[in-house]
Amino acid sequence: MTDNVTKRTALIISCLGSFMPPFMGSSINVALPSIGREFAMDAVLLGWVATAYLLFSAMFILPFGRAADIYGRKKIYTAGITVFTIGSLLTALANSEAMLIALRVVQGIGGSMMAGTSVAILTSVFPPAERGRALGINVATTYTGLSLGPFLGGILTHAFGWRSIFLFTVPFGVLVVVLVFRWLKGEWAGAEGETVDYPGSVLFGVTLVLIIYGLSRLPHTLGLILFLIGVIGAVGFFIFESKVKSPVLNVSIFSHNMVFTFSNLAALIHYSATFAVAFLMSLYLQYVQGMSPQAAGTVLIAQPVMMALFSPLAGRLSDRVEPRIVASVGMACTSAAVFLLAFIGDKTPLLYIIGCLLLLGFGFALFSSPNTNAVMSAVIPRFYGVAAGMLGTMRAVGMMLSMGMAMMIFSLIMGKVQITPEVFPEFLKSVRVAFLIFGVLCVIGTLFSLARGSVHLPEGKPAPK
Repeated sequence: MTDNVTKRTALIISCLGSFMPPFMGSSINVALPSIGREFAMDAVLLGWVATAYLLFSAMFILPFGRAADIYGRKKIYTAGITVFTIGSLLTALANSEAMLIALRVVQGIGGSMMAGTSVAILTSVFPPAERGRALGINVATTYTGLSLGPFLGGILTHAFGWRSIFLFTVPFGVLVVVLVFRWLKGEWAGAEGETVDYPGSVLFGVTLVLIIYGLSRLPHTLGLILFLIGVIGAVGFFIFESKVKSPVLNVSIFSHNMVFTFSNLAALIHYSATFAVAFLMSLYLQYVQGMSPQAAGTVLIAQPVMMALFSPLAGRLSDRVEPRIVASVGMACTSAAVFLLAFIGDKTPLLYIIGCLLLLGFGFALFSSPNTNAVMSAVIPRFYGVAAGMLGTMRAVGMMLSMGMAMMIFSLIMGKVQITPEVFPEFLKSVRVAFLIFGVLCVIGTLFSLARGSVHLPEGKPAPK
């Protein structure tokens, strides 16, 4: 039985680790113009300041999740927060665009070590009856980071420069390391003694890069070729992993566990259909509605605030009600919100937009915590790290697919032109098409969510795995 001090400490360090990356990501979006001016970076390079972190985080979440199962989740998490914190400090000292992007890669690797283990530690420490509440609080801190990022990032950038954003997270990282060594007792390694699948890890990373980079280059021929090679690589990865003695991803989890498989598919679809919403609405509010960045940020905060408020409630609810029901209702709300956004025009009332964003945030909150609970409750302790890593990978890949689809729609409808009043009609058409596609994806995701099966037995006990 885990003592209460260890539970509280695990929850605090997990929440701090879940707060920092999204806070930094949303803060940097505000600071990008200042970074671009200092280093004279074009739009493509500026995009890599954000993308480098996301891509390398996605590449390493699953391998580090597996390593955590073998060597210990606390060890890998501690190493991750240390790498992330040192990377933050060095990024604040970057003197060139190449150094800045390289250090964002370092941060991404550190972030992947945290993302692949923090949820696994919570699942190891908290019993099933308390797990949903803990995971709900953890998800709420993620959305709190997303909410505070634009405001605090704007204040820090204005008052002290963009480097202060990276320095701001350093004390949090140091605090987490102190908490781990001082109060987090024990270690959790469900697959201790097994070996790391290095070839599978490399194949997974290369495949992911090919798919994501290929998507970013669509509809060009090179992008299509790279994407198809990546898809072939993904098929090869699953075949290879099915034959390896100690795979980085035990594919039998997918073939024999529909709750795990469909929950991950639902997560992938949900993030693919929602991550680009803030990006599209930010452009819409500033260009079409003529708002300032600060005013647009104030409107957009409606979504993450709802996420932060209702995620703990949704997590507790999933301890009592079947997670697939709660998550499916959430995705249905998300689908409705995205479809409603497909009707925006140049004179859409602000209250309509805020109402859609509030519904989107509410749906996201109902989906995320219960879906995480379903994924982690669907596997035995031996696979907690892999399960958390797989869920983190679905989230990161979904985010990049969402942005990739949005940019591809812009390229097909608008072409590579600046957004000026002359192209507002094409811009609005692009946004509407994107929201319609995202809405359809949400409907498909809702079906996967409903079909996943049960985690709880009728009397409230966990279902067998």
